[in-house]
Amino acid sequence: MSTRVLLTMISLILFSVMMTYCSSRKAEPHKGETFQAKDEQVANGEKVFMQHCQKCHPGGEAGLGPAINSNPAPQFIKRFQMRHGLGVMPSFTEKEISEDNLKEISAYLKALKEY
Repeated sequence: MSTRVLLTMISLILFSVMMTYCSSRKAEPHKGETFQAKDEQVANGEKVFMQHCQKCHPGGEAGLGPAINSNPAPQFIKRFQMRHGLGVMPSFTEKEISEDNLKEISAYLKALKEY
């Protein structure tokens, strides 16, 4: 099986998973507190998220893109989608978002979800 066919199959499977979970409810109501990053990795993730993701996923909620706070997909799938894009979501090259930045965004999303 060619690499292109394999990547297409993986993309279709991930797309199906993401579409299933993207229709889930939004995050719990805000607690009236401002989110504060507890460590440098989360703070850097928040900064990169604000630069690249906030306009479509404001606060991790649904906007132009679907809500990601309530999306139970594992972080590695979310990082795969950020890197390769899916549907109307653009892909982000390593020049745009480094591997470390992807992990920091994941840490931020996890902290935001636990908030």
